[in-house]
Amino acid sequence: MPGTTHDDIDWASRLTELRRLDALERAAVHEVAEKLAGGAPPDAVVVDAGCGAGGMSAALASVLRNNGGGTLVLVDAVEELLDAARESATAAGGDAVSVSAVAADVATEPLGSTVPGADLVWASAMVHHLPDQQAGVAALAAMLAPGGVLALAEGGTPQQFLPWDIGLGRPGLEARLNMARDDWFGELRAGIHGAVPMPYGWTTALTRAGLEDATSFSYLVEHPAPASEAARRYAVARFTWLAETVGDRLSATDREVVTALLDPGGPHFLGARDDVFLLYARTVHTARRPR
Repeated sequence: MPGTTHDDIDWASRLTELRRLDALERAAVHEVAEKLAGGAPPDAVVVDAGCGAGGMSAALASVLRNNGGGTLVLVDAVEELLDAARESATAAGGDAVSVSAVAADVATEPLGSTVPGADLVWASAMVHHLPDQQAGVAALAAMLAPGGVLALAEGGTPQQFLPWDIGLGRPGLEARLNMARDDWFGELRAGIHGAVPMPYGWTTALTRAGLEDATSFSYLVEHPAPASEAARRYAVARFTWLAETVGDRLSATDREVVTALLDPGGPHFLGARDDVFLLYARTVHTARRPR
């Protein structure tokens, strides 16, 4: 199965960056896993759809192990990511948790008939990459057992790494980078074959999929300045990706500043700055299948 998906992003090539972010999110996502799956019975079935490198897979496996056991089903369209997630989840769940992996595309394969009825389906930052997001939500909802919960992690705040004035160029560089990234992603979504607009929010999408009690909560990922080496390495990787992806959308001055920030031999190297931090919020939207 190819490493690219409907959005033509080569996710397999981004495995290292995904693992870096998983490590930085570990404490926060474990709290979310406990909130969603803590107290589930030992025979609970949990699905991590679009599992990526497996950060949440490991957290869910750990919670299930503490509950006394359970079944964790990992789903992803990219086999390299699926292998990484399965390794992490198996280590975290130990003998108490049965971990299985399904190489599948939520947009095209009827997972409701192949994945056992789930008490919880988790899907993080995945549905917005599907051509028809509402159909994707419905496909995820079809995996639920009666009373089961679908949790979508979508939206929140952009990742922030730098102060408003960094002493180079015009203040507000990061806001302009994020704006360019939003424009790029809008064009990417519009270019996905069969793309269908979804001009409403995620709780509405959950309700339209036949679920009830739709609500949301957010969690915070925070690594204050001066950031750890791991956080600074992730910042460099993120800015490198932004430069490659949206650099042509920036002014010449902003491009020069980004180049200076990414020069490991220069005085302004992002990876050596003591004012680098990592801060963002992720929002989780949940709803339940009627009994």
